[in-house]
Amino acid sequence: MYIDFNFSKRLSELRAQKGVSARDMSLSLGQNPTYIHKIENEIALPSMMGFFYICEYLDIEPSDFFSRNISSPLKLKGLMDDAQHLNREQLEHLHLLVKDLLKSGGKK
Repeated sequence: MYIDFNFSKRLSELRAQKGVSARDMSLSLGQNPTYIHKIENEIALPSMMGFFYICEYLDIEPSDFFSRNISSPLKLKGLMDDAQHLNREQLEHLHLLVKDLLKSGGKK
């Protein structure tokens, strides 16, 4: 079964969202300085454990990496983390705001 998914492009997008260079990310993962560069340029793929370390570094779940529905998992996770500290009334306001944003501007 062929799945139309560009691993390298997705990694590049998520790394850019985190605001870190490929070199810094490589070194933070304990790899050589060109590790992420090689993955993003389709020269290499990470091992399964390497992939899990990448997800941990990006602070996302592996399923978020492959999700086509979540373009910014870091922002969504941050929103969810912040929302946990809201009271019931504040959550209702947030929910209504999100519904209104989706209705007026659509999903981006």
